[in-house]
Amino acid sequence: MTHDLYGNSVTGANAADIDGINDFVHGFISFHPKATQILKTAKTSECALVHAYAAWLMMMIESPAGPKLARPFIDKARLLGSNVNAREQAIIAIAQAFVDGDIPRVIRLCEDIVAENPRDMATLKMAQYHTFNIGDFPAMLRVATKALNGAEDIAYTHGMLSFGYEECHLLDHAQAAAERALDIDESEPWAHHTLAHVHLTRGHIDHGASFMEDVSSHWAGLNSFMHSHNWWHLGLFYISQGRNDDLLNTYDTHVWGLSKDYSQDQINAVSLLARMEFAGVNVGDRWQDVADHVAKRGADTVSPFLTLQYLYALDRTQRTQGEALLKAIEDRAQDDSQHDHAVWRDVVIWAAHGIAAHAAHDWEDSIRFMGKALPRLSEAGGSHAQRDLFEQIYLDALMQANRLPQAQQVLEMRRTYDPSGVPLNKMLARVYDKNGLPDLADTARARINRVLG
Repeated sequence: MTHDLYGNSVTGANAADIDGINDFVHGFISFHPKATQILKTAKTSECALVHAYAAWLMMMIESPAGPKLARPFIDKARLLGSNVNAREQAIIAIAQAFVDGDIPRVIRLCEDIVAENPRDMATLKMAQYHTFNIGDFPAMLRVATKALNGAEDIAYTHGMLSFGYEECHLLDHAQAAAERALDIDESEPWAHHTLAHVHLTRGHIDHGASFMEDVSSHWAGLNSFMHSHNWWHLGLFYISQGRNDDLLNTYDTHVWGLSKDYSQDQINAVSLLARMEFAGVNVGDRWQDVADHVAKRGADTVSPFLTLQYLYALDRTQRTQGEALLKAIEDRAQDDSQHDHAVWRDVVIWAAHGIAAHAAHDWEDSIRFMGKALPRLSEAGGSHAQRDLFEQIYLDALMQANRLPQAQQVLEMRRTYDPSGVPLNKMLARVYDKNGLPDLADTARARINRVLG
């Protein structure tokens, strides 16, 4: 028996296996492409943990093809796993439960492992991935706290802890944990990500943009998700600042084009393009390439949060695949055999129809359907910064429908965390002009002038 880079015991591993395991573990938690080396290692490995991790990786492609790709690795892990330790047995069981769609079991197994093995960083990351996807943010935080006593020296512990705090809206704790991660390792990208959230939520737009620009050099060698997603966050600051040239360059250089078939790259592109359009930015023909790649997914309902954004891209470009995906969402909402049936039935179905109505310029139906979905949308997963896309769809429908009193309420609430936002204040000026409040309209325009100089 030997150990991985964080001291966790590994059964039946040779030197090549340990190298592959270490590449997977560190790559998984640091968003580095070397995580995929586990597939090469698995070709010749007789170590059960290698094959279990390869199965994990196949499921992380977030595609209907994932289970089929993962099963051979699980079969091999089981064949080799008769004498492995309890942690490794549980890791194999996580892979099987993930393939089976038994996500509550995945989460329970992950949390038990971290409680007994606080330096198991890969399992902590897997736990946070799944609790995040079901909108159980206190559980994200809880599982990260279990790692503190045994892994306080690891930057990634604090990075994951910081995001758990942030998604629970405990911003002071989130900032402190992220800064602790960066004290240990200034390149830790998940801590950068948390601080982007903190600055955005607090309305510290200029500081947030400057911070993310300063640390952006650390993202160059990361996998496409982390590279594109941190730049996506920088793009949100640019939208607020009215820096449209920088925004378009960010999209073209860093957000779209790294891995066009990957789910997370696709939704980063979809949500940033939509936000740009809501902000009045001309995005040209950029939607077409994104929708071409989304259309290849077919009726993909692996994740409610991802699926809604695929639907937006397809409907925005009037693709017939959007109708098929909406039908698949309706079918999913009627399937009570899945652990997440309630969120599809009570939340996703309404958001999906709200998106379809918005694309059809049926503003009143979009308002009605999105209004049903928004109060519980966190159950579909995604961060609050990501879910803001759906708030903006709702707001755009209010503006398009000339529902200006309601739009005023939404806009002024949004101004509490985006006080000088250029697109927001342009909408406020319009709303106040049309409501016969010219002084407030002039105040909104003055905010814009201060930002743009």
